[in-house]
Amino acid sequence: MQTVFRNENDVVIYADTRELGSKVAAILRKTCTLREKALDVGDYLLSDSVACERKTCDDFLQSLTDGRLFEQIGNMKNNFDSPLLVIEGDTLFGRRGIHENAIRGALASIAVDYGMPILWTRNQLETADMLLSIAKREQADSRREISIRGKRRARSMNEQQEFLLAGLPLINSKKAKSLLKHFGTPEKVFAAGEDDLRKAEGIGEELSRKIRKILTSEYEKSILED
Repeated sequence: MQTVFRNENDVVIYADTRELGSKVAAILRKTCTLREKALDVGDYLLSDSVACERKTCDDFLQSLTDGRLFEQIGNMKNNFDSPLLVIEGDTLFGRRGIHENAIRGALASIAVDYGMPILWTRNQLETADMLLSIAKREQADSRREISIRGKRRARSMNEQQEFLLAGLPLINSKKAKSLLKHFGTPEKVFAAGEDDLRKAEGIGEELSRKIRKILTSEYEKSILED
């Protein structure tokens, strides 16, 4: 039996509990049926196929530097047909000392490698309006239902190996895949010398030298440790 939507209050949006203190949630609470849920993936569920990760500009840059960004993006992509990222604020550039090329590279990867739309809003009011518009389109206009989905999928062996190598200096997911394709196993990557590392696509002289340095340098024990 299909749901018949009479007005915007019939639209249901699930918000992660961490979002409940935001103005976005407060606005949505007045304009639709907002349900609270500790979500494993995403900040807002707008239909059974659309989930949204909301980030302010500072949130985006912080998650980029601490490594959470692409894990979150990957989980969204693995669990929903049409995930999207909302970035809220004036600009990503000129903040936290992060080079503009690194920011552009991250945005390009999200849009191209992951095929995820990036929507920009100026403030929380615009974000709330955007989420409500998408949810209404999904649920009312397209007659799609909403259901709780999205569990963090266990990483495959390939993903675990890529994640392991991505911990090396200046190694992103693309370079990790290149190394694994060339050497076959992480063990062989770690055992390879500089000359062999340079043979992998995208790994030059400087990068191979840094990889060998981090792998062969002695661990310096803290003076505070026994």
